[in-house]
Amino acid sequence: MMSERAGLFEGADGALRCRWCESTQIYRDYHDSEWGFPVTDDRRLFEKLCLEGFQAGLSWLTILNKREAFRRGFAQFEAERVARFGADDIARLLADAGIVRHRGKIESAINNAQRVLELRQEFGSLAAYAWRFEPEASSRPKRITHEALRAMTTSAESVAMSKDLKKRGWSFVGPTTVYAFMQAMGLVNDHIEGCHAREQALKARAKLKLPR
Repeated sequence: MMSERAGLFEGADGALRCRWCESTQIYRDYHDSEWGFPVTDDRRLFEKLCLEGFQAGLSWLTILNKREAFRRGFAQFEAERVARFGADDIARLLADAGIVRHRGKIESAINNAQRVLELRQEFGSLAAYAWRFEPEASSRPKRITHEALRAMTTSAESVAMSKDLKKRGWSFVGPTTVYAFMQAMGLVNDHIEGCHAREQALKARAKLKLPR
């Protein structure tokens, strides 16, 4: 049964969810337990930045279905290990049918791992750096509706973070990619009003102790 509210659908359990997760169970599980919930774990933050880069030109569902293969191939996205990848690792990854075999994106992930180590020296953690770009509540729409989200593929904060990362030598971190990262990692809560996960994500953010 479809909800009359734009951008939402009603699942078999009676819960309203953002319509983008309707197609498969793996998508619904990701929506219900991960997307929009605040993350301060460096490994998960680095993983998401990498996978958003791999997504460029593809759907997130494609990447989500390959996520376990990506984790195996990229040492569980432990930045210290990925930063040491060399030519043999690139060749291994290019031969791995379980991931997106794109040399530029593979080399970007290795480069960005090296940049993570630099950020840690300056800020203590990738989390402490990333959460500096959480937007002020006053800069966000008063209501997160389907129409508001369609007009909001970037933000002033995602543009600023993208520019700063690029200055620091990162790649595949354009403003749209960074905004998708912010949505997924809970720096913004873009669950549509009425979605059952929205309030859960808000409660998780209220309990979060910001990394310093």
